[in-house]
Parts: sequence; structure tokens; C-alpha cells
Amino acid sequence: MKPIAENEWVTGQITLDINGVPIDMSVTVPSIPVKPQRMLPIFQQMTNSFVEMGVTSAAFEGRQVSCTKGCGACCSQPVPVAEIEAYQLAELVENLPEPRRSEIKGRFEESFAHFAEIGWFDRLSECAGGTKEEQEAVVLDYFRENISCPFLVEGACSIHKDRPLACREYLVSSPAENCSNPTAESIDMIKPPVKPSKTLLNVGQKRQITGVNFIPLVMSLRWAQSNEEKFDEKTGEQWLSEFFQKLTGKEIPGAET
Repeated sequence: MKPIAENEWVTGQITLDINGVPIDMSVTVPSIPVKPQRMLPIFQQMTNSFVEMGVTSAAFEGRQVSCTKGCGACCSQPVPVAEIEAYQLAELVENLPEPRRSEIKGRFEESFAHFAEIGWFDRLSECAGGTKEEQEAVVLDYFRENISCPFLVEGACSIHKDRPLACREYLVSSPAENCSNPTAESIDMIKPPVKPSKTLLNVGQKRQITGVNFIPLVMSLRWAQSNEEKFDEKTGEQWLSEFFQKLTGKEIPGAET
């Protein structure tokens, strides 16, 4: 993508009302029309901020994050990504040097082939209109296959800076060893005040994913290759307004620049 010139950015102050608590944020966005992928680093930073709020709130309750480098159990889950993230991940992989690029692509293909062979993608689509319990059962089916994310290397995320929003939001305060056999009783989640990952699923969306409204991470490269990118272009302020309106359910007034 063509770099955005220094004079094509604008900084503004916005105030959000999250669960009755006003939150002031300073945000720098492109002043020119751009594809939503250009906004992803901004959405990632915002997610980090919301997650940190959750961590701070948990600390006041005497709970600390137990996730550490090397545990990696959560990296065997069917991470949900948005259309924007699928294209971003595909571009990220294409820009990797060899032989790393081929290794990662090979892992994606092996993982996709495995879950396609056992019919997991079909079950995921079928459970879209089912109960919460049915959907959780499909997620656990994936987890029990014990196949790590293609980006996991020696127990650590190799794209940590660019990881999906859903990965950023997943933190626990329960013992790390409990994550190898997660249940509602054994896992104590640290929850951010809002989950931008769910909002991102609908930002700029052009296609309704069959059955469910997200793309499993292991399908993202194949999906991006099979679906031509057709996103609209909007200014950063317009994308930001759309994102926050979907996040909070309220109209966001114009930013004070």
C-alpha cells in the first residue's frame, strides 16, 4: 500500500461513554479516503487500551494476568477474524521472507485440510443459529484437536504486534495450566469493558460469511485469496465514526481537531 503523507493525517479528541464511564481518547487518523485496512493499527491500539482497562479493573479485585510467553494453550482455539483482518494477515504472510513465508503457508494449508477433513467447518456453519451450548461445543471440538495457530513458534506468537483483536482480548487470571482443559469453572477471564473484535466483524463488511459472521483464522489465507477485496474508501474520521457507533450503539459527534 502507498504510504500516507505526513500532511494527510489528522489528530482529534473524542469522548466515549463506556458503561456509564466517560473515556477521553486522542486519535490520529488519515484525513484522506482510505481502505479500512489502513485503520487496523488504530483499532488494534484502541483494543490494547480497552484490554488494559480490564487488567486494571481486575487488579483492583486482586486478580493478575497469568498468561505468559510459552503457555500458548489459547492458541489452539478457532480465533475469529474479520474480513479486514483476513486480508491483513494474507498480506503479512506474503511479505514474509523465504523460507518463513512458505513454512507459514504450509502450516495454514495443513490446518485447513485437517479441519475440512473432519467436517469442522460444516459443523461451524450448522451451529450458527443454534444455542450457545451448541456453539461452545463446536469451539471445544476445535480446541481438542490440539492444533496450534500457524503463527505460534516455540510457544510464542510470531506476529504479536499484528495479532487479531480477539487474541488481544483473551486474558485470564486463573492458573495457566487450567487452559489446557478449559471449563466455565476453571477459567477466570479478564474482561475488557467492551470487545472491539466483535465490532470489527461488521466494519466495512462486504460479504456475509456463510453460516457465521467471522472467518476462522486458519481459513483466512484461503478466504482472502478466493474473495477479491472490494472495500469502500472513507476518511479516517468516517471509519472511526462507524467503528464507535457500532461499538457503543450511539452516534459519535465529530472529533475536536
